[in-house]
Formats: sequence, structure tokens, C-alpha cells
Amino acid sequence: MNRAMDINQLVRQNVRELTPYQSARRIGGKGDVWLNANESAIALHFELTMQTLNRYPEPQPEQVIERYARYAGVRADQVIVSRGADEAIELLMRAFCEPGRDRIIYCPPTYGMYLVSAQTLGIGYKAIVQMNNWQLDLTAIEQNLTDTKLIYICSPNNPTGNVLNPDDIKTLLDMAWGSALVVVDEAYIEFAMEHSVVSWLANYPHLVILRTLSKAFSLAGLRCGFALANKPVIDVLQKVIAPYPLPTPVADIAAQALSKENLTKMTLQVVNLNKQKAHLITALKQFSLVDAIYPSYANYILVKFNDQGVFKYLWNQGIILRDQSKQPNLANCIRITIGSQAECDAVINALKTLNDQGN
Repeated sequence: MNRAMDINQLVRQNVRELTPYQSARRIGGKGDVWLNANESAIALHFELTMQTLNRYPEPQPEQVIERYARYAGVRADQVIVSRGADEAIELLMRAFCEPGRDRIIYCPPTYGMYLVSAQTLGIGYKAIVQMNNWQLDLTAIEQNLTDTKLIYICSPNNPTGNVLNPDDIKTLLDMAWGSALVVVDEAYIEFAMEHSVVSWLANYPHLVILRTLSKAFSLAGLRCGFALANKPVIDVLQKVIAPYPLPTPVADIAAQALSKENLTKMTLQVVNLNKQKAHLITALKQFSLVDAIYPSYANYILVKFNDQGVFKYLWNQGIILRDQSKQPNLANCIRITIGSQAECDAVINALKTLNDQGN
């Protein structure tokens, strides 16, 4: 018997209406130069040392927690490890927001998963667009704190690359005291460690910091992230996290990446990448089709072009970048991950050809 069934009739309404996050891999593309996901161009070598795959892993692998706590300058009970920082974004909503009643605030242009996670869970959301200098609109945030439980901010901000004014973050923390958690996404903080707010945990019980091994640690494929917070917040997150969030091989490699030797290597990689970023910026400044190159404290740069066809032209050349034109106030802006010298040179050469055609 062959009977048709519309599965969508069984799907939650908010999921039916959901536009999924367009990750770099979901968008696709065919090419040799992939500079659209803020990944590292360097693939590090690790070998598995743990062979206990017949057993479930530790719920929170002790060595990973201890090493990351030491690296971040916090206590072990202020750390929870998750499947990338993306899981931590959602854990906070699951733990602190009542669907249909509470909401989050996020501040575009910024990382898209804050919104998608809220929509997926049926939680309210309010976008408070950043000001023209890509700093927080504190007045608008203060006017929208009713029913808000979580405020997500990103510093260095993705995709703009700027860091947020620390005085503004402190004002936000004071503003949200007793009513909401302030979540500072520091996924790119290794490129601007002097701007981390991790030392503020001692004074702000409602501060949460998100971190990851995906960027400076060159481990995007590992899917290992962290939330740093005071113990009461960590204890709540422990209630809602999956029983075994980190597979044994992931915990094994994460612990290795956090060894003293590999932390030194990571720091050196950041130095070298910043040099490569400076090289790319210098080259881009020579092109008339470039309107602006914005200062960046991350492993990417945001570039504003005066030619709407740049993204598609490079895409057709097999150079896959990230178009940001649909974000607020980012018309004709493209985010370019800092890759290897060969990858950056491919971008420069392709843009030179296009630029010369227009002159």
C-alpha cells in the first residue's frame, strides 16, 4: 500500500519557518581557494593516544578542562567544554530562556547563530543594530531589556573584525545586573588577547565568555569549544548539556593542543598570520575598486568594494569568499579569511585582473 504523507505537517511551526544558518560548507562553491570560513590555512599533525573507544568518554574530560582553565586564567569549575562554541550558544538559551516568554538580544552585523538558535528553540529575539562605528547601541539595548534573559555580543566581532569598547561592555553588564546574562563571544580573542574580558568574571556573576579551538588553534574540524563563567552558571549548563558531548578522540586531541608546547606554536601562528594579514591589506589598498578595508583584530578582514560583481567574479575564479551584503549596513562588503600566502596571492592577482579591466 502506497500512501502519501506530508511530514511537514508534523514539524514544529517555528522550524517550518526557519531559515537555517548558511555555513560556509552549506553555501557550497567549487574552487581551490577557500577563504570563507575563517579557518586556519595550516593543518596541524596530531596522533590519537587514547584507545578506549569501547567506553563512553568523560562527560567533561578532566585534562581538557584543567588545561584550558590554566590557559584562560580561570578555575576548572569555571569551564564547561562543548561541541564548538555553537553548542554553548544554544545551551545558554535552553537553560535560561522560557520559550514563548523570554528573549535574547543580539547586535547585527554579527554572527548568525545567535538568531538561528533562538528561532530553533522558539525563543524570542530582538536585533539591536550596531551604531555606524560598529559599537553597541546601549540606549536601544536598555530600552529593550524587558523579558530579555541573554544578551549576545561578539568581540572581536564577526564579520566586522573590530573589538567592542570595554567601557561599553561594563555599562552593559551594569545595565543587565539581576535581569540578564551578558554573553561575550571571544571566538577570535587569540588575535587580540589584550581585549579579553575573562578577568572580569570575578566582579560580574552574570558574565559568560565563549571560546573555541576552531580559529587560532587550527582545529575547526575538531568541534571543541568552551563557556567560561562563574560556578553557578556552569552548574546550570551542566544540567542541560548532552551526557557525552566530546568524543574520546576529540578530547584526546584537544588536550594535546593545550599542552605548553602546542600553545607556543599557536601563539607563533597568530604572529605569522597577522603578518600575512598586513601583506594582504597593503596589496588591496592599490586597487581602485576597493572603497574601504576595515581594521581587524581577527583572522579575516572586511572589505567594501565599489563593484557589486566582485564576489561573483572571484567565485567563478574558484576563490570562495563570504558575501556580507545582506547584513545591516554592509552593502558590497566581503569578508576575506587570511589564508596562506599562496591563497592570499590568488585573491590579489584575481582582483588585479578585475581592477585593470575597469580602468
